[in-house]
Parts: sequence; structure tokens; C-alpha cells
Amino acid sequence: MYGEVFVNGAKSHMPYGSYGFVERETSLIGSLTVREFLYYSALLQLPGFFCQKKSVVEDAIHAMSLGDYANKLIGGHCYMKGLHSGERRRVSIARELVMRPHILFIDEPLYHLDSVSALLMMVTLKKLASTGCTLIFTIYQSSTEVFGLFDRICLLSNGNTLFFGETLACLQHFSNAGFPCPIMQSPSDHFLRAINTDFDRIIAMCKNWQDDHDFSAVNMDTAVAIRTLEATYKTSADAVAVENMIARLTDKEGPFLKSKGKAGSGTRIAVLTWRSLLIMSREWKYYWLRLILCMLLTLCVGTVFSGLGHSLSSVVTRVAAVFVFISFASLLSIAGVPALLKEIKIYASEELNQHSGPLVFLFGQLLSSIPFLFLISISSSLVFYFLVGLRDEFGLLMYFVLNFFLCLLVNEGLMLVVVSLWQNVFWSILTLVSIHVVMMLAAGYFRIRNALPGPLWTYPLSYIAFHTYSIQGILENEYLWTSFPVGQVRTISGYQALRSAYDISLDVNSKWKNLLVLFLMVVGYRIVVFVLLYFHVGKNRSVLKNFQCNRDKKNTR
Repeated sequence: MYGEVFVNGAKSHMPYGSYGFVERETSLIGSLTVREFLYYSALLQLPGFFCQKKSVVEDAIHAMSLGDYANKLIGGHCYMKGLHSGERRRVSIARELVMRPHILFIDEPLYHLDSVSALLMMVTLKKLASTGCTLIFTIYQSSTEVFGLFDRICLLSNGNTLFFGETLACLQHFSNAGFPCPIMQSPSDHFLRAINTDFDRIIAMCKNWQDDHDFSAVNMDTAVAIRTLEATYKTSADAVAVENMIARLTDKEGPFLKSKGKAGSGTRIAVLTWRSLLIMSREWKYYWLRLILCMLLTLCVGTVFSGLGHSLSSVVTRVAAVFVFISFASLLSIAGVPALLKEIKIYASEELNQHSGPLVFLFGQLLSSIPFLFLISISSSLVFYFLVGLRDEFGLLMYFVLNFFLCLLVNEGLMLVVVSLWQNVFWSILTLVSIHVVMMLAAGYFRIRNALPGPLWTYPLSYIAFHTYSIQGILENEYLWTSFPVGQVRTISGYQALRSAYDISLDVNSKWKNLLVLFLMVVGYRIVVFVLLYFHVGKNRSVLKNFQCNRDKKNTR
């Protein structure tokens, strides 16, 4: 990669807010309406008061001709109906327009659009360009009507410039090079046919059919055409005009573009938190169904292990109940992987234009997930606690709820790590299931921790498994400082009763230490996610730089 960027004749980086970039496949939030989606985007991007941002949103809706769809859900995922591909593409462009950029880069604005939607998109962009916003986008192929809307085109092949100038002048350029556009053929099709090397393979495949089919219209040596067009352009008046224009623009520096300012980190965290809470309240498939499944699991486990009593013989069975509850509830949380993957994709799309950041995303995601996970923990804990017949004391119950809540937070962090690594539903679920199975084996239930083989299962697996600390804390909360009668006279402590079933500590503060370890795991996993997101964004930024160098595309303005 090499080259220089000049802004108004001065070599500099483009400041924040002066440009926008629209990816080919932008992640949208299906559970929000078009107006809500753009409003939250404006809150993330712009400083100032809320009332000022509403007018900006309405301007963006008007500019992209989305007035009829402003109050409709974007759709997708768990929604059966939503916007069509053309409207979704215009929403993704409108998101960048709320900043009112000077230049807007769009990667394939006609991607997956039919001819009618493509023409409507180009007419809308033409109207937008007339307001003073410069549009630069890449395109593979266009209809005659769409081609007629371009002001200038740049033809690239293998990274070499074959033409750059006015659209109508391109037809004369091809004629001068010996490749006039045939009658009744679209100019854009003719240009691409001349400079796209993939057509050589088609000709090679069709040579045996020459007797039955006439391919004279495509009988052109692409390599020769590319070399001829490049040589003709270098000596043409169009190339000289471009060089003179660049020299004229760089000789005298214009006004320096200033950053438009951005929303503060606190504001962005609050916006992301509120937006995520709104999404959770609407997407029943990913959140409320997960709550229902967790409640059904709790009822199943609770009824299976109900009526245990408080005798010595119930200790081992109750240990099994706690293990099954913690392990299976954590395993069931993997159902939230699709929702987390969508959050990661939305974050990556917003970070590309500096609308968000790793730290802002992590805080927003954490704060928005706390109410939902706490709802799961307190509802499930209450059902399980009383069905299994744990000790009826308020302080012990609150510890159980807090323990399970931290367990879910740790599991959420682990899921974020895996999803950030793979960014694929199948591999993320497969990896998480495998990790959970290994952690369950090392949690000290099937074989107490002191008896596990040392090199791998004790160190490090049993210490990495969050199940270990959650189960150990719950059992210490339940059985320390209790006793069970043995015969008429003798009693044994709860610690002694558990020795053969699970490894716990006699330390009175041990259960709080287990909570501390779970809390540190919550922090640790999110630090790992921060690092992964940081490098993931760096990868995306390199894509932003490289998209202009894709072969066989036409850059149009």
C-alpha cells in the first residue's frame, strides 16, 4: 500500500465526521424501526442535545427517501417481515448521513438489488450528490439507465488505471483505443467485457461451440485490450487534465477541515446500554425464550431432587442437585450465542467509522446484560432453592442468588470470548459445548479435586472451571457450621458429611473467596474480549484501506 491523501490541497488525515464509509453488507438491528435505528446512531456519533439530533435524523430519512418506512421495523432474524434489500441498503447509507459528511465512500451500493431498486438507489444518490456531498463508490456492473447517472468513472484492472474522467468521454476513449462500443450494447457491459480477464476463460470454454454459436461480439483478447487502453490513456488529454487538476488543487491549500466533535464515552455507554435493553425487550427468540428454557430446566431439576429432607443421607443427593443446576443452566446459556454474534457484528460495523469503541461496547454490553441475567438468576434460584429444600434463611438465599448471578456473568464473558474469536455460530457453539463438558468433568463432582490427576485435570483445568467455585461456594454456604446426628448420641459436622462427596474448605470466609474468584473471572474474560475486539477492529480498518484496490471495479463519482 502506498500513496498520499490530500484534503483541500493539504496532506493530512481526514478528521472525524468529514467522511463516511458504508460496507457492502452492513449489520442492521432488526428489532428497531428505521427512525429508532438512525436516532441511536445519531446519539452515538454527534455531540449536543437530543432535540438537535432529531432534526438530523429526519434530514437523513428525507435524503434517502425513507419517509414511508420510518416507523417500520427493519426486520430480519426472528422477525418474519421487514424491509426489502433496497430499503435496508438505504438505511445503512442514512446511518452515515446523520454526521453530514463531506465525502461518502460506499462499497457496492447496488449489491443484491434488482434493476428497479438499483435505479431508485442511484437516483437517490444522485439527488444526495446535488446537495454538495461527494460520493465515491465501487460497482461491478450497471444498467444503461444507472450508467447515465454517473458524473465521472474510474476504470481499474489489476490495480492499473485504464481511464479516469467524464462518463461520456470514456466512450470516445475506447473508440480511440480501437474498441468502440457495439450498437445495441450497454456501455458499462462493453467496458467490463474489455477489461475483465475472467472473460478469457469463457472464450476458452466456448471455442468448441464456434460452429453452432456466434461469439464474435465477445471475441476480444482481454490482455491486449488492457495494455492498449492503459497506453492510450497515459498519452490522452484526459490523463493530462487529471494531472493538471491534481497539481492545481495541491498548489494552493484550502481551508483545513476540523473535526465535528463526537459524543462523549459516558454518553455512548448510556446509549448502547439503553439500545441493548430495548432490543432485549423485543427479541423474544434470543432473550425471553432463553429465560423460559432456564425456568423449565430449573423446574425439572427441582422436581427431580425435591423432598430430600435434611438427613445425612440427603447430602450426596443435594450435591448432585447443585452440580446439575449450575452445569446445565450454564450450558443452556449457549442459546444466547446468536444474539452475542449479532452484537459483535453491529459493533464491528459501528467501530469502522469510529461510532463506538472496545471499551464503550464492553461497558454497554455488560450494563445491559446485568438486568436480564439477574432476572434469570433470581427467578431460577427461588424455584430451585425451595424445591430442593435448602436452608430457609434469607442471608443464605441471597448468597445463592448472587453466586448464580456471577456464574452467569462469567459464562457470558466466556461466550463473548469464543464468539469474538470465531464470529461464526456453528464453531462458537461447538467450542463452547466442548469447553463446558471439560469444565464439568474438572469441577470436582465426578471425582473430588484432590483426587484428580495432577498435570492436566487439577492444574489448570479444575482452577479454570468456574463451576468449581460456584458449586463450592453454594455447598459451603449450605453446610458449614451445620451438623447431622449419627445414632442417639454422636453428631458429625457438615464439612465431614461432604468430605466424600465434594471438596470444600473449613475457612469461614471461603464462600466469599469463591465469590471473589468468580468476580475476577468476570473482569478477566472481559479484558480478553477487549483485546480481541481491539485487534478485530484493526483488521477491519485494513479492509477499509484495501477496498479501493479491488480488481475489476469501477469507482464512480
